[in-house]
Amino acid sequence: MSRRGRAAALPDVPHQRPMPLVHDGLVVSHRDQQGRVRDYDFGTFPAPEPWQRSLAVLFAAKCAPGGGWDSVETSEASWYLVRPFGEFVSELKAAPLDVDRLSAAHWHAWRLSLPPNSNGYSKYAAVAGLLQHDERLARPVREAMAKRFAWTPGREEAYTPSEFTAIRVAARRTFRAALLRIRENTERLEAWRAGRIEPGSSNWLLGEALDVLARTGDVPVYDRRRTVRQRYRTALVGGSAPYTWGRLYLSRKESAALAVLIVAEFGLNATTLSEMPVPKALASTAEVGMPVYRLRLEKRRRAGHRGRFESRNVTDSGADSSGRVITEALEATAHARALVGQLDADVDRLLIWRQTTPHDGQGYRRAVRIGPFGLGVDELAGGAWARSVGLRGSPLRRLRKTVNVLHRREPGQNSQDTHDSIYVVGEPQAQQAAVPIIADGALEAVDAARRTVFTARLTPEAGEAGDRQTVTAGCAGWEYSPFSPAGQGCAASFLLCTACPNARVTPAHHPRLAHLLNALEHLRGVAEPGIWQADWADAHARLTDLRGRLGEPVWQAAREAVTASDRTVIDQLLQGNFDL
Repeated sequence: MSRRGRAAALPDVPHQRPMPLVHDGLVVSHRDQQGRVRDYDFGTFPAPEPWQRSLAVLFAAKCAPGGGWDSVETSEASWYLVRPFGEFVSELKAAPLDVDRLSAAHWHAWRLSLPPNSNGYSKYAAVAGLLQHDERLARPVREAMAKRFAWTPGREEAYTPSEFTAIRVAARRTFRAALLRIRENTERLEAWRAGRIEPGSSNWLLGEALDVLARTGDVPVYDRRRTVRQRYRTALVGGSAPYTWGRLYLSRKESAALAVLIVAEFGLNATTLSEMPVPKALASTAEVGMPVYRLRLEKRRRAGHRGRFESRNVTDSGADSSGRVITEALEATAHARALVGQLDADVDRLLIWRQTTPHDGQGYRRAVRIGPFGLGVDELAGGAWARSVGLRGSPLRRLRKTVNVLHRREPGQNSQDTHDSIYVVGEPQAQQAAVPIIADGALEAVDAARRTVFTARLTPEAGEAGDRQTVTAGCAGWEYSPFSPAGQGCAASFLLCTACPNARVTPAHHPRLAHLLNALEHLRGVAEPGIWQADWADAHARLTDLRGRLGEPVWQAAREAVTASDRTVIDQLLQGNFDL
């Protein structure tokens, strides 16, 4: 067992069922759901032996099936985050011998030793999340762990429209060239297998080489030097990847370009896309030339939570449709998926690419390997493709944010709260786009408030000379109503008098208005809710506002002063047959 102080990587095992965790003393072996294995030797931790054993036990519990760490990426990342804590403990003058000796002062010292950035927060959270599962941890330490780790996260902004377009164009250029290459050689292979090529010709030798490539993953080569056999060199033209195995398979960078196109279309994250099974066309849709594919998605970080599994239907209705990229992905990976299916029938993945050097098992160790093929995509592959086309850094994460925040405008396998607080709130383009919406909403709110607030003037005495009397108030400006064109006189409903600044409400009007409010409340109980809301709600709100302004004693007195004439007038008003 390696004791160089790091996670030792064992050869990847092709897609086996998860096996029980092996925990032997200080060594924890983690086999994840994809069949990958990592060994972690806690004997290499620079900490007292009781600490080594305690951390090993806690680490083992997290790696066990159902423990929370479903992939070796998670356990490996946690290994490197927890190790600095062991180094910190070992350097203390009065170092605690085990978890039960750890004090709040020790924990605060560990907190202060960490930088106030995302890396420091990750270490803090990883160690706290591990130690809190130990029952021996003292309560003061748990309380100290509960305190917020303040730091300012780096901002990852969405791409601008021009950047987004440039990335899609570059990815389309890379993938399109690969697709046309595979399509052309597939046609040659099918012609050879159908006997449409003259035996012995150069094209016949090329077809034979392609047949070997489709069945074995490589063209006929010499085993030791791995060079193309003399018989096929002229037919294949060259010995580099595009002229040999690249004739039927995508390279790692080409697969990354395909992943970029899929993410740009659907806003998936890299892990979900890497593990996405092969999409199936719904019955009878392919026959009519418009296949509808069902994407089966799983977000492992939401294990045990609602929303971990999701399915989306996408249609290939033409070159500009979202489903076209799935049709082309299926075509480009067909040979690789067929061969991988023969090597391991349990594998069901869309993204499959051919390793440049299949004899070298050390490159890109996090990816699953099936023979000479790799599965999925990650940020390293995205970065390698980006550099090959002159871009800076892997675009996968920012593309996902761009699509979900600015294009789809809905969560992508996240809760609505996470989508709003993490992705949308801090995005400058989303903030800019929200300005006119917020302004319109504010204006609408102001307008609604004006409609539901009592606007008529309250006067303690009878109206002035010249005021016209309406059903609900006196009017001091019938000729210039805010509800009718200038010079035409007021033609608004008498219910709007309480919303008109020209109206004058005196104590003589109180009984009739009190009876009107009571009638509207009775009407609310018998009318359809939608109709009542549209026709009577604003008038009811204004009268309720008036009641609050006058006070309950005045209002109660007004209700007691209602006359038979008031009841008749209000009934006629509500029935719409009142003539002044």
